[in-house]
Amino acid sequence: MTAPVSPDSTLDDVVTLGCRLNLAESEAIRAMLAGAAGRTVVVNSCAVTAEAVRQSRRAVRRLRRAHPDARLVVTGCAATIEPDTFAAMGEVDAVVPNPAKLTPQSWLAPAADLSPPPHHTAAHHASMHHTRAFVPVQTGCDHACTFCIIPAGRGAGVSSPVDDVIRRIAAHLAHGVNEVVLTGVDVTGWGADLPDTPRLGDLVAAILVAFPTLPRLRLSSLDGVEIDDALFEILTGEARVMPHVHLSLQSGDDMVLKRMKRRHSRAQAIDLVERLVARRPQIAIGADLIAGFPTETDAMHANNLSLIAAARIVHGHIFPYSPRPGTPAARMPQVDPVLVRARAGALRAAVADQRAAWLRTLVGHPREVLAERDGTGHSGEFAPYRLPPGTAAGSLVTMTPRTITEGLLA
Repeated sequence: MTAPVSPDSTLDDVVTLGCRLNLAESEAIRAMLAGAAGRTVVVNSCAVTAEAVRQSRRAVRRLRRAHPDARLVVTGCAATIEPDTFAAMGEVDAVVPNPAKLTPQSWLAPAADLSPPPHHTAAHHASMHHTRAFVPVQTGCDHACTFCIIPAGRGAGVSSPVDDVIRRIAAHLAHGVNEVVLTGVDVTGWGADLPDTPRLGDLVAAILVAFPTLPRLRLSSLDGVEIDDALFEILTGEARVMPHVHLSLQSGDDMVLKRMKRRHSRAQAIDLVERLVARRPQIAIGADLIAGFPTETDAMHANNLSLIAAARIVHGHIFPYSPRPGTPAARMPQVDPVLVRARAGALRAAVADQRAAWLRTLVGHPREVLAERDGTGHSGEFAPYRLPPGTAAGSLVTMTPRTITEGLLA
């Protein structure tokens, strides 16, 4: 699973649900819509959980009410996995599957007339709608986690060649962007399908060489088992790569991890974090965790809960498990949904306590902060700050916080 992104309510010609890859692709769609005839509005849907699909349907209805005369198109993983569900909605004019979402003709012609092109034909455009640039470097996934429906929506792993990534980043930097975030469905799987099978560390190194004045490079969710020595050295030794590692952990219990078909153990996850922190003490750890996976007992949940402290998790994305039809986990013995929600609440509370203690350690210490559009900002560790009024969005400012107010350093 990847980190969730809230629906974009301020730029409602394209409403985005789901991961940072969706967010980046929405920027490309928005740019392509600028050349389309008439008014087209888009819901870029998510299927990571059953709740994400419900939110996607609600977004469709909300967008139709806001734009009754526009052509409404649904794309993204939910629309790809359940096309008939969305095509049957009276509010929807067309459904565009993921393989076709980043080609201009998808937005210039009726979706029914399209034959899906290969993933690698995707067009990407720089945009200034966000204070950082989300640059997709990979899509799809070659793994088979038992809870995950996303491979059905995204297909096999497809990597963007280095030269393509460099060109996209150059376009963003030409517009003054100070932070680039590399995104994908399985970012650490980048390169597996390219000639000579390069690794993610090779791509990051090439970016740093190509753009010596790029201030900040950030990586989205990483699979710890794919962090090889080269990538580890970059994460811990390169100042321009942000000290913030978000790991796809999913559980802190070894039996649950096996039933999920994850490729790491609890001990391996903790060891990776300890090695990262030992080499770069400033580094902040984020993680995805699933509450109430099928067959999860109280003891298994306790192991999940204790991982938050053991792995020093201060950025937690907690997903209450919900069965996705067509996945192996949906056929396993399910945990009572009431208990799932309670366990998710306990995980969120544990992350909140650890996060609050971590924020207190940052008081009195100067940090470079990237200003957002809402008067807040984020340090390299992705700690949240309240900025002085009038701070220009997208600018880098040095902040020495004196207090914490409503979860923000100030």
